[in-house]
Amino acid sequence: MVYIALLRGINVGGNNKVDMKLLKQTFENVEMNDVVTYLHTGNIIFSNENLSKEELSSVLEEAIYDDFGLQINVLVLSFDDVRRIIHAIPPEWKNDKNMKSDVMFLWDEVDEEAVLEKLAVKPAIDTVKYVPGAILWSVDKKDLTKSGMSKIVGSKLYKQVTVRNVNTARKIYELMQEGCN
Repeated sequence: MVYIALLRGINVGGNNKVDMKLLKQTFENVEMNDVVTYLHTGNIIFSNENLSKEELSSVLEEAIYDDFGLQINVLVLSFDDVRRIIHAIPPEWKNDKNMKSDVMFLWDEVDEEAVLEKLAVKPAIDTVKYVPGAILWSVDKKDLTKSGMSKIVGSKLYKQVTVRNVNTARKIYELMQEGCN
């Protein structure tokens, strides 16, 4: 089965620096197959036929700690999980000079529609949707400073999500599709 491991908080702002070639080796050392990394922010596509998503998260977190000395949270999603999320993103959403659109992937502990109640959404500015596994958010860049969603940073909820822009999320899905063939 094809999975994506989303690592939270590596190579961001000069913190938790991890070399992607070494990280790929770490995955291979714990018997992950067909390992492909994308960007330097912790997106690793791989296959494994033996372990559940929960077991994979645990094995990968331990391997990263052993090899890099970093306590990194690893969210593992299956191809079907990612497909469901990607298909829920409106096709016109993008991340460019006019629009900011993000996918906030959720850890199981907060993966429910009620999570939207914890957000400071400004309906006239923010477009926010829940889909199992993620919060989808889009805003016109001209309104970004007025968005209520910036309040998520530093919150308890923020520690239970890992964010990718929609362009990155779509590319991850594309790479996962290639891994399924």
